[in-house]
Amino acid sequence: MFFDTATARHRRFRTVGAAALVLGLTAATGCGGGSGADDGTVKIGLVASLSGTYKQVGTELRAGFELYLDTHGNKLGGRKVELIVADEGDGPPTAVPAATKLVKKDRVDVLTGLVGGGSVNAVLPLINQAKIPFLGSNGRPPVKDLEYVWTTSYLSDEPGRAIAPYVKEKVDGPVYAIGPDYQGGHDELRGFTDEFKRVGGKLANPSGKTTWTPFPKTTNFMPYFAEIARTNAKAVYCFYAGKAAIDFAKQYAQSDIADLPLYTAFVTEGSALQAQGDAAKDIYSVLNYAADLDNKANRTFAADWTAEHDTQPTTFAMASYDAAAVLDKAIADAAKGGEVTSQTINEAIADLGQIDSPRGAWEFSDKAHAPVQTWYLRQVRPDGNQLANVMVQDLATLGG
Repeated sequence: MFFDTATARHRRFRTVGAAALVLGLTAATGCGGGSGADDGTVKIGLVASLSGTYKQVGTELRAGFELYLDTHGNKLGGRKVELIVADEGDGPPTAVPAATKLVKKDRVDVLTGLVGGGSVNAVLPLINQAKIPFLGSNGRPPVKDLEYVWTTSYLSDEPGRAIAPYVKEKVDGPVYAIGPDYQGGHDELRGFTDEFKRVGGKLANPSGKTTWTPFPKTTNFMPYFAEIARTNAKAVYCFYAGKAAIDFAKQYAQSDIADLPLYTAFVTEGSALQAQGDAAKDIYSVLNYAADLDNKANRTFAADWTAEHDTQPTTFAMASYDAAAVLDKAIADAAKGGEVTSQTINEAIADLGQIDSPRGAWEFSDKAHAPVQTWYLRQVRPDGNQLANVMVQDLATLGG
């Protein structure tokens, strides 16, 4: 399994405290906190869920960033890197102290990662106060003050927006919407339901609104599937990730609605698919990445990833890998102009232009500081002797 591989790979690192896992990739010490990296070292803090419901996602965020460092001599923009990783846990109660330590004690020059949208919102005041760039590598909710905020992944409502017209075209009847009751779930499902209704679709939910499952404690989805069976739903749309995605898919396949087409965001991504096994067959998903995309950047990324891991690369790893790629270019550009500081790195990110990525080329939008990118429809199908998320077609280009 992936996590066994990841654990072995990280044995050389030492754990510091319950909230932070500190990874010193170089012996050098940077100045951090926007004061510049005068000795040539840049300090980067990465906050990700290394425990709790989204441990799988957070572990892959960490692994994606580290893969870029490993394949680039542990340097970004020609500067040595000290990477300090902290545990986000299940959300703000653990994410905020973890990020606070990185910013105020470790004095990092840049912050990256964060799995949960609620964590992002909770950490933003710290980012703005410290005036350091935050380069998020998972879904991000709407943010008003974007001066120091960027994401290499997506805005949290975009997956649902991208797939809704396709679902309306393919499904002859109402669709049941269900998701986890927290910030990320609200954003993901809002994107789908708003766009689905805009293109003339109708929800099968009796209330006309998404059904919410308590987060993170919901492990038994059967009562919800029984409710769906009592409606006139012709298909289901949902968003889940991590352990919840495994539980949802396995139970769906054993439920009274197993014959209803299931359209999802993230449910079959990464090591979740391995755990789901045959229960995941034929599930559709929408994402900004598929491991079988045929471009030079993805061939390199996928080959490097599979050389170290026993799973296909995921959108989580890819977005964090791209966060390192963005910093590689931005730090190099900042160095050309003189001193490398949090401020000059942030200014350089704003001027980067196009990023050559495994997902396909993309660039930050001026309006949202998020990628203008293509979204893909995938389906779980046999690929040789194993199941994989096989790319079916392009769905939409969103961003701006």
